[in-house]
Amino acid sequence: MSRVDYLRLIFGWLAVVGLGWLPAPTVQLIVVVAIIIFCAFGVVKMAESLAHLLGDPLGSLLLSLSIVVIEVILISAVMLGPAHSATIARDSVLAVSMIILALVMGLALLIAGIKFGSLKHNGIGAPTYMVMISTLIVTSFGTPVVLSGLSAIQAILIALFTIVLYGFFLYRQTGSQAVDFQERGQEHQKTDFKARDVVLRVVILLLMAIPIVLLSHDMAKSLDQVLSLIQAPPALAGLIIACIVFLPETITSLRAAWGGEVQRLSNLVHGALVSTLGLSIPSVLLIGVATGQEVNLVPESREILFVGAAIAINAIAFNVKRVTAIHGAALLMLFGVYLLGMFN
Repeated sequence: MSRVDYLRLIFGWLAVVGLGWLPAPTVQLIVVVAIIIFCAFGVVKMAESLAHLLGDPLGSLLLSLSIVVIEVILISAVMLGPAHSATIARDSVLAVSMIILALVMGLALLIAGIKFGSLKHNGIGAPTYMVMISTLIVTSFGTPVVLSGLSAIQAILIALFTIVLYGFFLYRQTGSQAVDFQERGQEHQKTDFKARDVVLRVVILLLMAIPIVLLSHDMAKSLDQVLSLIQAPPALAGLIIACIVFLPETITSLRAAWGGEVQRLSNLVHGALVSTLGLSIPSVLLIGVATGQEVNLVPESREILFVGAAIAINAIAFNVKRVTAIHGAALLMLFGVYLLGMFN
């Protein structure tokens, strides 16, 4: 822990407590974004320290789970609060899917491709992620369409199926199939670490990550007011907030791309989406059944079209021997068209 790290913790939590004291929405927005970026680099530092101690895939998994678990808790809190939204899980997960698969992966592959030309990846890890993502997307958002909604029993079964599949995936990923998610040439590299060092870094990572997620959601009101002044679509606010929540993951992914660590990039990007789907969907379905609240997971045709295209491009890119800048450029173009549709 350096002095800067202590400042990140102090400013992050002071902002959480004192955000309401700032005068105007524009001032709040500027201050919050600045503090979030400041804290995000601290999260990245701790995440890379953990990755160095534990190696992949466990190091990348801890960062993804830290951010995703906090996000799932906040989605659940909204469902249990007075401002219940039946579509919050659908809107959040689909927006995160486009950010992760198209924007973050597109930027990362473009950077890596321009710097290195093309990169070989571990030929098993990334395709396994894509199988998980495709299965969970279809189960979560396709089943309610086919069944014309979900009964309580059906919602419970889908939640249980998702939990079991995600749990089995984590068991295999961190166990007998761990080598499938390690960088080429590092498959049998062992790491020595003390449990105390790992626990300390995880705690610090969480203490830096929690203000990022809390602030991004607290600033929603001021962001809505600022966007209304420029007559931007309301959906843009949700997209911006999702981008900010996953800022530490984004920075870490871009650094992995700059270093040519294409399998670690997949662990961070694809792993984050698998964790999002594997944790958020069961949570909202079970909360909906327990409280009797409506949970609407039926997607709009435009949203599922873009998410499906992003999944297909990622699957094709990581099923060939090398990924290139062209794959990244195609994903960025897809995200640009997705934004155009949002403004329509």
